[in-house]
Amino acid sequence: MLFNLHGKSSFGLDKCGNRISRLRFIFGSSRVLICGLLVATFCFVKNDIIVTKTVESNPRLSVYLGGNDCRWEPPNYEPPALNISFHKTLIAGFPSGDKRLVFIQMEGLTGLSAKDEWNFEHDGYTNHPFIKSNYPHHEGIWSWGDQIDQVIMVVRNVRRTLVEYHDILWDIDYAETFDVAFANSANLYRERPPLSDFLSWRDERVIEEISWYGWYIDYWMEAGLMRDIFTHKITTPEHWNSILQPTNKDRHDLKYDEFVGDESNVVPTKDPHCINDLSDCRPIAVISGERLVEPSTGPAESYKIAAALKGKEGVTLIEEGAWECIWSELIVRKKGVKTFLDREGLTERSYNFSGDMILLMVHEVDRLIEKYDVWTEKVAQDLVILLREHREMLESELKDVQEGRILLDNLDVLGPEARKRMNAATK
Repeated sequence: MLFNLHGKSSFGLDKCGNRISRLRFIFGSSRVLICGLLVATFCFVKNDIIVTKTVESNPRLSVYLGGNDCRWEPPNYEPPALNISFHKTLIAGFPSGDKRLVFIQMEGLTGLSAKDEWNFEHDGYTNHPFIKSNYPHHEGIWSWGDQIDQVIMVVRNVRRTLVEYHDILWDIDYAETFDVAFANSANLYRERPPLSDFLSWRDERVIEEISWYGWYIDYWMEAGLMRDIFTHKITTPEHWNSILQPTNKDRHDLKYDEFVGDESNVVPTKDPHCINDLSDCRPIAVISGERLVEPSTGPAESYKIAAALKGKEGVTLIEEGAWECIWSELIVRKKGVKTFLDREGLTERSYNFSGDMILLMVHEVDRLIEKYDVWTEKVAQDLVILLREHREMLESELKDVQEGRILLDNLDVLGPEARKRMNAATK
């Protein structure tokens, strides 16, 4: 029996009723402890577990039936033989459910399966052509060595990203151990959490995670250039390693001005992974999680995914006439593994953010737009167009909150600890 891990979360929360009393980063300092504490999203064709009885490593392509018709087939989840050479693709994105949407498109188009970064850490190396990763976010780990040839970055609206990020944590009961995560894996993507659980986590984490969101995009766009998470200033390897190491520290313990000092004295440094393991960490394409699920834009976004794989060594695509049909089978008809589209219960818009939080999101998106708008590369311009769409949605919601069309009750305001941190950060 093969359990194919298609996602994870290693972000631990201690719960007290519906309130989060404290938060810790819990990766641990050793490889063994990291493996023990990773929280994996197990996916599969039926009941979320892939049961594989074959040892073949050939792709299992879907069938093009002509016209606009096709027959979707699940990909081959067995690891390809080590002697098969692939031009390998990393699917990088901030923790949430949108990378899953991208890799199931890849699987549907090629008959080959994807692998999660934590599988390599937990089970060892296999020759999968598509790898999903949250790195360098604290939920991720660079576990594939030098076995990547190109990067696709998935970018979703920060507001929606943070809602789904919490949803996944709630699914596995904010697990702190692999066993707890595994025991709750059947709950993934079934329903949405109670509003009170989301608000508790939101007040504890969202302000920091907004900064992580922009920092994550900068990392890949700038090919691994080391920056501080909260000021976005160029930083030193010592500071970089400190903010990525297992720690109970927050932004105040690693305050840039105290830890680094004057930015003008800092020598720009890249993550060694983007020098020694991958010569160019910059993404070859930016894929939108929102566009991929919309009927008016989804097929075109899927074509971008196919174009990134077309002609690559070891990868054979189904006929182009079937590409839109494959998208429909997976997104509209929801065949294959579960995704956030399968959740029942409250709608995504039921999970509110305070006006202050939305304003911080707008400021972070504005920063990114201003930064990359002057870049001439197509990927940067695609990113800017996407971020402008996100800003428009955020500004509309902010206006609704400010003018009372979205009514916030006492649970919807910042918690006291988050308020203290926000006030301290602005001084």
